[in-house]
Amino acid sequence: MKIGEVAERTELSIRSLRHYDELGLVSPSAHSPGGFRLYTETDVERLLLIRRMKPLGFSLERMTDFRRALDQRQSDPEASAATIAEIRTEAAARLDRLRTHLAYAEEFLGIVEGL
Repeated sequence: MKIGEVAERTELSIRSLRHYDELGLVSPSAHSPGGFRLYTETDVERLLLIRRMKPLGFSLERMTDFRRALDQRQSDPEASAATIAEIRTEAAARLDRLRTHLAYAEEFLGIVEGL
């Protein structure tokens, strides 16, 4: 599928998709004869994973670490398991911080609605 459809499905901008490709974070599986990026369902799933990491504040470098660990599960299971475990721990801590911030925002909205 072309980049516009992928952008719509993933809710990522075309600019972000191009940037991820340039960085090697998630590249399309193919290019058309005209040079258009062509993505597979697997590519879209990888992009959705990255999109899910964004609200947790992971850096592009850490996202790349995670993608590499996923890719290396077959060839180097021990190393990839260690990286995945680290990211799991980081994600849990980041999610807890987000939940705290969300609770503050809900408290604030309650105050504003009570005015």
